[in-house]
Order: sequence, then C-alpha cells, then structure tokens
Amino acid sequence: MATEKKEKIVESLQETFARCNVGILTDYRGLTTGEMTDLRRKLREAGIEYRVVKNSLARFAVKNAGIEELAESFTGPVAVVFGYGEIPEPAKVLTDYIRTTKSILSIKGGFFEDRILGPKDVESLARLPSREVLISQVLAGMQSPIYGLVNVLAGPIRGIMGVLQARIQQLEGE
Repeated sequence: MATEKKEKIVESLQETFARCNVGILTDYRGLTTGEMTDLRRKLREAGIEYRVVKNSLARFAVKNAGIEELAESFTGPVAVVFGYGEIPEPAKVLTDYIRTTKSILSIKGGFFEDRILGPKDVESLARLPSREVLISQVLAGMQSPIYGLVNVLAGPIRGIMGVLQARIQQLEGE
C-alpha cells in the first residue's frame, strides 16, 4: 500500500477513535461472510460502526488519538465496534448477537472515555440497564427517604385523628 494511502487510513482511524464514545475489539476469525454481513447489518441498525482494521495502522491511530494502552490489543485478526450513542448499546448488541447465533466471534476488550476494558468488563457493560432505567432508579432512591419522612411525620396526626373519630362516635352513641 502506498504511504499516502496508509496515512489517510491512519488519520481516518484516529478521527474515529477520538470521536466514538465506546469501542470494542473483536476477533472475527472463523466467521463466514454471511455471518459477518449479518453482524454488520445488526450493528448498523443500532447506529454502530464495525470496521476490520490493519493492526499496524490501528496501533498508530490509537497512539495518535491518546489511547496508547490499547495498542497492545491489536494482535491477530481484529475488527472494532465503534459506538457513538449510549455507552452500553454496542456491548449489548454484540453480546446478544454472540448469544443468539452461538457465534465463534470473541470479544478481546474495549475502551470508553479514558478506560481500557477487558472481555469481562465488556460483558458486564452489556448487562447495564439503559440510561432511562438508571435515571429512574436514582430518582426513586432519592424520593424514598422523603416518602419515609412524610409517613413518619404524618403518623402522630393520624393517631390524633383516630382518637378524635373514636370520641365523636362515642358521643354520638350516648
């Protein structure tokens, strides 16, 4: 490959690594063309990019993008899943594909923000609930002490109301 073409590929990869929210490295060895096409289609439907990369060029790109620790992961056949939306989404789509098709595709690791992820980290990332569910769980956790306080403060008033109601019934019965 000509040097100019390699430089353009490195620049393109560097920009993609810098722009994406999350990336997952996969070993695609043993996948048929049909399986690879199916995987790409499922990822594309979710707004996720899947690119097979040349290791030497990818190493230059990650070093230039400021993710030097990831350079060691580029050994053997590697394809990268680039996610631009919610962080858990690419991991969910990928692990669902592997589980449902019983594919031999393996996850080598990944990254998001300034963290490098191992294969187990990517799988745990896939098990995270969506952003909306996490927000609702946090809000419910913030509201529960307030509801508890309201119930505790309303307890004596409820007690007084019960005594007054009993007294009213007692007087009406006389």
